[in-house]
Amino acid sequence: MIEAQKALRKHATAENKKINEWFFKTGPGQYGHGDQFIGVKVPENRKVAKQFADLPFKDLKILLESPVHEDRLLALLILCPQYERAVKREDVITQKKLFDFYFKHRTYVNNWDLVDQSAPYLSGHFAFHHPDGHQKIFALIDSRSMWDRRIAMISTYYFIRQNQFKETIAMAEALLNDPEDLLHKASGWMLREMGKRDLKPLIAFLDRHGTKMPRTMLRYAIEKLSEKQRKFYLKSTRS
Repeated sequence: MIEAQKALRKHATAENKKINEWFFKTGPGQYGHGDQFIGVKVPENRKVAKQFADLPFKDLKILLESPVHEDRLLALLILCPQYERAVKREDVITQKKLFDFYFKHRTYVNNWDLVDQSAPYLSGHFAFHHPDGHQKIFALIDSRSMWDRRIAMISTYYFIRQNQFKETIAMAEALLNDPEDLLHKASGWMLREMGKRDLKPLIAFLDRHGTKMPRTMLRYAIEKLSEKQRKFYLKSTRS
């Protein structure tokens, strides 16, 4: 066990362990089945991340490959700020190393909070600024792994923030018939964020695909629309 793991376990409690196991659906047949928790709250995890901000790849690998969820989250809470610092320094070489490490180990980014912590900035930023990253990330939409598909979808958040929406639209279209509710939520969330930036592409998407959208995706997407608009699209979608 490395020092970062020892520091993290000082914040673990049995009560938080039970809460996390319930919240992240670790029961049989649920999406988080088999994931292990020690009971550390996210704010405490962030504090430990700051203590080990410069952790090298060999230790990040140990954290990210751990069966313990909080260890994996700690790795990402360290990795993402390292990437942010590389961006501020305009250190493209380090950015690529960090992205490549993340992409290589993405199989351990295997719950929605882990994806949502890392994809909006790290993979999204790299994909936006580097063609090879763009190809790698958005090819994940065809992956058999639902977490890969969520990485692809949530990575478009960075594109939305740059007022570029074609990736969000393409990923949402690809997920219209996805069997996973967590992907419907992710798509609806990104469509909603797009609409907050520019309502026109959201309305165009709803007019084109509203009758085919899963109910969850639609509800997330129309959350910020007027009551009249929400009722109109809810009447037209499938159950």
